[in-house]
Amino acid sequence: MINFLKEFILSQPLKMITYAEYMEVALYHNEHGYYMREKEKIGRKGDFITSSNISDFYGKSIAKWYFKQMNEWKLAPAICEIGAGTGRFAKAFIEEWNRLSPVPIHYYILEASPYHRKVQQEILSFNDYVKQIEDLEEIHPFEGLIFSNELFDALPVHVIENHNGQLVELMIGLNDDQLVEIPVPLENEKIMTFMKSSGLKLKNNQRIEIPLLMEEVISSIAHTLSKGLVLTVDYGYTNEEWLERRGGSLRGYYQHQQFNDVLVYPGEMDMTSHVHFDSLIRIGNQLGLDFQQKWRQDEFLLTTGLLEELQNHYDPDPFSEVSKKNRAIRSLIMPSGISGSFHVILQKKGME
Repeated sequence: MINFLKEFILSQPLKMITYAEYMEVALYHNEHGYYMREKEKIGRKGDFITSSNISDFYGKSIAKWYFKQMNEWKLAPAICEIGAGTGRFAKAFIEEWNRLSPVPIHYYILEASPYHRKVQQEILSFNDYVKQIEDLEEIHPFEGLIFSNELFDALPVHVIENHNGQLVELMIGLNDDQLVEIPVPLENEKIMTFMKSSGLKLKNNQRIEIPLLMEEVISSIAHTLSKGLVLTVDYGYTNEEWLERRGGSLRGYYQHQQFNDVLVYPGEMDMTSHVHFDSLIRIGNQLGLDFQQKWRQDEFLLTTGLLEELQNHYDPDPFSEVSKKNRAIRSLIMPSGISGSFHVILQKKGME
């Protein structure tokens, strides 16, 4: 990957690329990209964990929640999950749905990673109701639930910084054969428009990530959904919280270790940045996805009745199924657990 990146950089007219271009290649290149390679990424043997990887109760809880919403709003029994990873969430969701409803769920998975598509095929039974799709256009117009977990944090982003009152974009070039940051005056009009629309003003020496691709993804979701709900789970900041972040949020994860320098291990590690929650909501509203509510993930899961699953009776064996179950549930509903870092955003369309 590193040699490919160097050749790519040297092939550019200015011998440098944006962070967004770097992330696009390092994460999504069809041969060298991190998400595209035949490698375990999620779980103990991977580089990071997700809520759905911790416990099947996560997928079961969302199934219960949507079953209730479907009946209340007279929606179709259908869900599209964008970025389904190992498929564990989908499996738990479908199993719980089949327990709750005599009507089967139409479950569509949009997954970019060939490796994860293969893993999904090993644990899910694909049929007329459960399908993998290549593009949202395949299900347009769609009625039901569009769900994603840690989708937006993985999108390529631009990086800008305030240098003594002047906004610069941080580019990536080469110095003695090493990948390095190169600040150049900000000239990208789309970034300037994003900053103006969001109302964000950087302090001196403050940097921030700009997710220009986010609007394209939201637009695709809004176009696809004719009637229903969008449930987005991710970690991020409000505009007010962004102002307290001097060094931005772009990080790399390799073998469960966090790296602030994402130029190490290109193609070998995951890269993420925090989501601009206020902009996600603002853009959604502009495109017809009406914002309904935002919860911390543990607060949302409590509304689904997950606490009722907790078995509080004492079991001296920490390796028993009851003890494992209780630990998994606690990790999802305790603010100090994984859920304390995530938020859930609910939007709706065509449901007046």
